[in-house]
Amino acid sequence: MAVKFGTSGLRGLSVDLVGSVSALHATAFCRHLVDLGLSSGSPIVIGQDFRPSSPEIASTVMAAVARMGFKPVDCGTIPTPALALYGTSIGAAGLMITGSHIPADRNGIKFYRPDGEIDKQDEDAITRLARELATDASANLVETGSGEQAETEATGLFLKRNLGVLAPEALAGKRIGVYQHSSVARDMLVSMLEAYGATVFPLGRSDRFIPVDTEAVSDDTILLLAGWADELGLDSILSTDGDGDRPLVTDEHGLPLRGDFLGLLSAGFLDARVVATPVTSNSGLERDKRFEISRTRVGSPYVIAAMNEAIAAGRDRVLGFEANGGLMLGTDFSLGTKNLKALPTRDSFLPALAALGTAASRGLPLSRLVDDFKLPVALSDRLENYPTERSQALMQTLTTSRAALDDFLSPLGNVRSINEVDGLRLTLTDDRVIHLRPSGNAPEMRCYVEAADQNSARDLLERGLALIASWKG
Repeated sequence: MAVKFGTSGLRGLSVDLVGSVSALHATAFCRHLVDLGLSSGSPIVIGQDFRPSSPEIASTVMAAVARMGFKPVDCGTIPTPALALYGTSIGAAGLMITGSHIPADRNGIKFYRPDGEIDKQDEDAITRLARELATDASANLVETGSGEQAETEATGLFLKRNLGVLAPEALAGKRIGVYQHSSVARDMLVSMLEAYGATVFPLGRSDRFIPVDTEAVSDDTILLLAGWADELGLDSILSTDGDGDRPLVTDEHGLPLRGDFLGLLSAGFLDARVVATPVTSNSGLERDKRFEISRTRVGSPYVIAAMNEAIAAGRDRVLGFEANGGLMLGTDFSLGTKNLKALPTRDSFLPALAALGTAASRGLPLSRLVDDFKLPVALSDRLENYPTERSQALMQTLTTSRAALDDFLSPLGNVRSINEVDGLRLTLTDDRVIHLRPSGNAPEMRCYVEAADQNSARDLLERGLALIASWKG
């Protein structure tokens, strides 16, 4: 089985997930739910994205769920946070068929307990059970399944949650584009923005799956967004990744805002007290003294674990976010007369609303809002089709030999400090930062940088990627 758990859910090539592998892991998940005390006949909500392989995997999963004595509930093509919210509202576990932002030849499955997203202990248990069941013919049986239809209810619940976040007509007079591509959030975003009074321009809708990585927006996509912003005189453009749990928000020029900046805005907007975020998020976050920062490894399970630690210690107003912008609420938050229930899974809608609402209330364009925070300029990108064996060998070399590390980075500068929480985050003697990290979801090598200005950050990113690409081992 060429599939494994990554930073968020099970991932692998679509050809490997279609068929018995998805049946096996759905069966293992059901067995795990039984071990956790969930009774037979309980509902399990199931959603999917628009990848070509998702309908077949969803059908196989629903059949496996039914064979295990649970009740499959088909929530259709909806955002992952909408599926999670609906599941928790009816006390149901969940399965989301999605590869998120990775290419269409890959896919994945995200798993939810009735109380929220699974953690690393759950992942280990599901993996163990899948191994134990690997030779069981019934666990690997591929059948066509279906479930009770609940897309309308799940969609309505998620929209209701988001329509009380801002004041009525808060976005009146704003011209906002929605880059729809193949995101399952594309129609809900339009409905939500229009309900707040914005003039909305649906853009770039596609019947072909387009992978959009909100943490490393491609140059072609940036040009596309900038062209729309200029042509239509937009205040912002919103979009998400494929399954709608990572936001893409641009300023009035079509330039995407960093996901960790959206997280910072959200923390202020919600008056958070504790913020959990991975080590890859902007180092300037610690300058904001309104809340306590807890740094984690990359991946929503680690952020959720840090939030749970804070909650166990008696803290309230706890949230988390990733550098991709996905926002997680560990506790309930009061927002005026609105009470936002905890939703400990990535959400793209709330951070987008926090950004638009903050800019509108201050009467500022989004670009000015970014400038006012004066964070270090942070950029990131990735080398695709970088074999996992090669990335592991590179990291092994650099983490076990200081001489090799110094030699590798000599074209960029000298290392002052090293952080190995997740990958290799290096602060240079001139305060620039370069962070090397193999992707947990695909054969990719990621590079994150920080510098004092845009040109320096861009130069460091390009040179860092070039060093990674040229490494021979």
